[in-house]
Amino acid sequence: MTHASNPFLNRLMHSSLVTQILIGLVAGILLALIAPSAAAATGFIGTVFVTALKAVAPVLVFVLVASSIANHKQGQPTHIRPVLWLYVLGTFAAACVAVAASFAFPSALVLASGSTDITPPEGIANVLQSLALSLVDNPIRALMNGNFMGILAWAVGLGIAFRHASETTRTVFTDLADGVSLIVKVVIRCAPLGIFGLVASTLATSGLNALMGYLHLLLVLVGCMLFVALVVNPAIVFWKLRRNPYPLVFTCLRESGLTAFFTRSSAANVPVNLALCERLGLHEDTYSVSIPLGATINMAGAAITITVLTLAAVHTLGIAVDLPTALFLSLVASVCACGASGVAGGSLLLIPLACSLFGITNEVAMQVVAVGFIIGVVQDSAETALNSSTDVLFTAAASQAKAS
Repeated sequence: MTHASNPFLNRLMHSSLVTQILIGLVAGILLALIAPSAAAATGFIGTVFVTALKAVAPVLVFVLVASSIANHKQGQPTHIRPVLWLYVLGTFAAACVAVAASFAFPSALVLASGSTDITPPEGIANVLQSLALSLVDNPIRALMNGNFMGILAWAVGLGIAFRHASETTRTVFTDLADGVSLIVKVVIRCAPLGIFGLVASTLATSGLNALMGYLHLLLVLVGCMLFVALVVNPAIVFWKLRRNPYPLVFTCLRESGLTAFFTRSSAANVPVNLALCERLGLHEDTYSVSIPLGATINMAGAAITITVLTLAAVHTLGIAVDLPTALFLSLVASVCACGASGVAGGSLLLIPLACSLFGITNEVAMQVVAVGFIIGVVQDSAETALNSSTDVLFTAAASQAKAS
């Protein structure tokens, strides 16, 4: 029977990535329950997927950050400054919420290997010393070893330097960023197969306890996002407007967050947000800049994902974390979140940067990324809904506060 004559296969091949990941997840669980020995052999598929992620993540961070800074337009209007401050405040507050939830409800992960190579820092001084050495690392070595702090430092430096380059040179950076993003999309399209192999082999070797661990982690992630959307963000808007924030909050969640939940891309939801800002009667000079910019830098959901998954790895490996180090993680997570890719699951690829603060190897960190993809069907949807709806919420709050 050919592919064209099989309605089921035809519908499956043309279904969304979310649907395919769900099918891979269910298929992996069923295979582990029915044939554990065969499920254990599928671990190779998951290994290939994780290896591909490890290969593309350093290049993705370097190219996207350098391109974004190099193509930043000179003389950007200053009337969006209040919106930008709200973006920064909201993202940092979300990361702090994630730290508090991770301490209150610690999550444990099932990791395959690499824990014996961990050299945990003794405190914030060691973290800062390690950070300084990572920042001045050789760029080639940083890319080869997955040193994300060094990659970020060189990307920022080159991005600033190339802001004064010719238009043609900056266009090359843009095209390179588009090309790398396309490769990332191809890798992520393989997520259903990779997740099938990861889930099947993990359950076959570790049992259902691993799945319960993922469920707990997912509840912590989504709980943090709901708390930020329904408590933290309204508090920030109330502080800005001095009136009941919930009518505006629910409007943004309903008309922006709902579509973003299914598109799973802040960039894809930009037209929806622009139309919503127009219906809200906001100033076009403000929202025409703040909405596209927010799709790149306003990443409260990504900050939660990075923080919770990083601290889950820290808890799993038995690394002691003091309060100053946890707060420093909030700051780093906020910065990392601003560089999250516009493709689905982009924030997961920045987890190794945060993990490196605690001496966690890139191999272990990428296993945490793989766990993120397993729960990403819900996590990434909720994350994008929070990110995108907050873009409109803070733009409206700043605009209405300025008009009043």
